[in-house]
Amino acid sequence: MASKTKIAVFASGNGSNFQAIADAVAAGSLHAEVVLVVTDRPQAFVVERAQKAGIASFAFIPSAYDSKQLYEEMLKEKLQQLNVEWIVLAGYMRLIGPVLLDAFENRIINIHPSVLPAFPGKDAIGQTLAAGAETAGVTVHFVDAGMDTGKIIAQQTFAVGGRGREAVEKEIHDIEHRLYPATLQRLFSQ
Repeated sequence: MASKTKIAVFASGNGSNFQAIADAVAAGSLHAEVVLVVTDRPQAFVVERAQKAGIASFAFIPSAYDSKQLYEEMLKEKLQQLNVEWIVLAGYMRLIGPVLLDAFENRIINIHPSVLPAFPGKDAIGQTLAAGAETAGVTVHFVDAGMDTGKIIAQQTFAVGGRGREAVEKEIHDIEHRLYPATLQRLFSQ
């Protein structure tokens, strides 16, 4: 049996996509090992989720470093010590810089709550609704130096149908929690 792909999940908040990934690993539908959860917000709920799942977490405060390069060098070293093969962003609210992009070239994945290239960046759901878009959805993509500009790997859409923000958010989260683990499994199986 092939060894499991070692991943680090980066998150800044609640961690529901991390939870979906951890649940898929536990269920055997995602042949991977989450070796570390990284957060830039030490009080983020994802830390508690990781603890409950028995997965190590590492929290850092970006402003404690003189530059993005310095904290990314620290993260790169930590990830390499753990033999991390892929970085999986799950609500990580920072752009990835050259240090990690070079060290994990074509091995950093993100999930975004819109049908990219439409509505990149923060509050994509709000942007979608404000624009009166007829469809909303989720995109899984490779990470590059831009904001939500990397090559698209998978997308799933649905009709907004006049629904309010709460209903649209729920549908997006439901899709994310299925699409992300399934897409990661396809990537790791190639």
